[in-house]
Amino acid sequence: MSVLALDKLAATFGDAVIEKHSKPDDVAVVTREVIVAVLRFLRDDPDLKFNLCSTVTAIDGLHLGREPRFEVIYQLYSTVKKHRVRVKCRVPEEDPSIDSSVPIYAGNNWLERECWDMFGIKFKGHPDLRRMFLWKTFEGHPLRKDYPKDRRQPLARREGLT
Repeated sequence: MSVLALDKLAATFGDAVIEKHSKPDDVAVVTREVIVAVLRFLRDDPDLKFNLCSTVTAIDGLHLGREPRFEVIYQLYSTVKKHRVRVKCRVPEEDPSIDSSVPIYAGNNWLERECWDMFGIKFKGHPDLRRMFLWKTFEGHPLRKDYPKDRRQPLARREGLT
């Protein structure tokens, strides 16, 4: 059913849909400039009604030779129509940022904060983008593939935890 979503995205957003496929899952790769419009369209279209964003995460393609290096991934589900689609945006290492989806899916507040904390991807317009799991003085983003696994961090002091 969400193949309909891929076709509607391509018809509505044209060249901003970089690629789409439905094997093994329904996936659309869109430019980061249209991510807010795409998510709003998928949520509001009466035939689609993707009213739940269950995941916002990222992939670091450093060792895969991907350019741009990062992909931000949104997993959407329609609790009404019972179908799902994955939307991906490629984000370059030089400017690891994308518009926040919090105005469309309020629950993405925490998901975007986690993505920022672990991967260092900035969500422009996010209402409270700060570390979620790591302390304020933590240096770097541990899920990046170039983060040294044996790196020592400054100790977290009680006042530095929040």
